[in-house]
Amino acid sequence: MLKGNIAVIFGGVSNENEISVITGTMACNVLKGGGAAVLPVYIAQDGAFYCGESLCDIRLYSSGGWAQAARCVIADGGIYLLKKGKIKKFVPVSAALNCCHGGLGESGGLYGLLSCVGIPLAGSPIFASSAFMDKYHTKQILAALGVPSLPYAVVRSMGDIPQAITKIGFPAVVKPACLGSSIGVSCAEDERELDVAVGAALAYDKKAIIEPYVRGRREINAAVYFADGRAVVSDCEEALSSSALLTFDDKYSGGGSSRVPADLPEETAQAIKDTALKVYLACEMRGVARFDFLLGGDKIYLSEVNTVPGSLAYYLYSKTFKGFYPVLEGIINQAAADFAEGRRKRIVSTGILNNIPQNAAKGAKI
Repeated sequence: MLKGNIAVIFGGVSNENEISVITGTMACNVLKGGGAAVLPVYIAQDGAFYCGESLCDIRLYSSGGWAQAARCVIADGGIYLLKKGKIKKFVPVSAALNCCHGGLGESGGLYGLLSCVGIPLAGSPIFASSAFMDKYHTKQILAALGVPSLPYAVVRSMGDIPQAITKIGFPAVVKPACLGSSIGVSCAEDERELDVAVGAALAYDKKAIIEPYVRGRREINAAVYFADGRAVVSDCEEALSSSALLTFDDKYSGGGSSRVPADLPEETAQAIKDTALKVYLACEMRGVARFDFLLGGDKIYLSEVNTVPGSLAYYLYSKTFKGFYPVLEGIINQAAADFAEGRRKRIVSTGILNNIPQNAAKGAKI
């Protein structure tokens, strides 16, 4: 059972803001349907925070109606609702759920903010969030854990392209390093197409990752969450697309489909689930995380790790929104338990300032 007010935070200064709205409003309504007291918090693309019951309604966001909700500030273990810039009301928060995709919401900034103000957040802590947001750092972590991933090149400017061609060759897949939802992702068959693809990726991000395109590849996903002191791994899903790459349209506009469970040999499915669990536990992750794999023949590569997956990957655990409530309840209660455990650790006051002369800082030059 969830106690107290649960803040569901979504949106953000991110290209994935609209996708986050889908996830956030879904989570709000699932939690409300299970009897939880929900405080929706929407972060607009200009960074402003809003809070209000009306923000559970996804229809508000196509018309800009969300801007009629109260501005808010998260501090002191709760949410201050504002009216004309002045505090109108304070609402205490027991825990929060991270539904932000991309930006500081997914990369650890939100976790840091809520940790500072004393609110447990259901989602991966700062290290895992920040590291897996960046596909370059993801590659480094996977290599350290002995988890296979595709060869890659990093490009930070158009001048890096010749070296990337030498290393990767064609066809090649170009991805912005820190974006998701297939935004800015494309496949290049030659140098001209690669120039265009890299230019597009660098318009979104400060660096891009280039990998070899695996012909005949299959895209397989598995999710992991942690609740009641144990990790739970989902069945494998195969994401299906009629094009060379899984596109934004495939994911969000009905252009693609998926098969759960994926049609895989038992040993392949188990290897994928074991790898997802290994990375999740080794990096001390929390909340729901989705692990995206590529199959090339009999080879398995871990492609990306999503610490806040679209719709929180509910479809890998339940056929209905209602059936997903126990998962959300579990990860939120786990966040509260983890936070309480952290608060029990000792914080030392050394007393060193008592030994410093009162005028010690007066001579400092500024």
